[in-house]
Amino acid sequence: MRAAFAWLTVARVPGNPSPRGVLPWAPLVGLVLGDLASLTGWLGARYASPLVGAVLAVAMLAWLTRGLHLDGLADTADGLGPLRGRERALEVMRAGDVGPFGVATLVLTLLLQVACLASLLTVDGGWLALWTAVVAARVAMARCGLPGVPVAAGSSLAAAVAGTVSRVWLVGCAAVAVLCVVATAWWLGDLGQGARLVAAGALGLAAGEVLHRRARARLGGVNGDVMGAAGEVTATATLLAALVLVGW
Repeated sequence: MRAAFAWLTVARVPGNPSPRGVLPWAPLVGLVLGDLASLTGWLGARYASPLVGAVLAVAMLAWLTRGLHLDGLADTADGLGPLRGRERALEVMRAGDVGPFGVATLVLTLLLQVACLASLLTVDGGWLALWTAVVAARVAMARCGLPGVPVAAGSSLAAAVAGTVSRVWLVGCAAVAVLCVVATAWWLGDLGQGARLVAAGALGLAAGEVLHRRARARLGGVNGDVMGAAGEVTATATLLAALVLVGW
């Protein structure tokens, strides 16, 4: 748990925890991050405007995660986007700069997140969609640590976390997240909204799975950038699905 917060957030954890234990606890990190981001978005929407609340919530997430997942999204887009061989794609992803394909993907993803969330924050309990998206994103990241997931060449992080997440544990985390969403929606007085948000989270995880399989086919496995990209894709797709199912 200490390793998960040390590697996935800005939290300062004593010692130097190994990354080996990061992915099993990633959904718990998502729960905490989702609480903070949702509160930020709700307060911004209440005392300023839904658009301000959406921007503040997305900015809060970027700050709390040190922008690592956004960086992974940009690097993965550079690696998977242009037509190039596997070794060249991995080399581009390891480079410190970001190409035009990565910049465009990053900007459009952030715009889509803000646009969806701004609309959702106009709906009663719409902040719960952001919480669902953040937790679903960390479930998608934890999926990269299941047994049998190949590691991309040269990725020390992916090699360290390979096989650390059991299927039973991942299903259990997803089940707890579903219960939290449904219970919160029931407390807010709209159980149907909870069911629709669960469906949105499932669609988001499906989008993350598409990226995961594409990366494995193109890169020969996953690395740290792919893990971050899977989280961002899942979160964005969840917000978009939630807007269609709940906010429309």
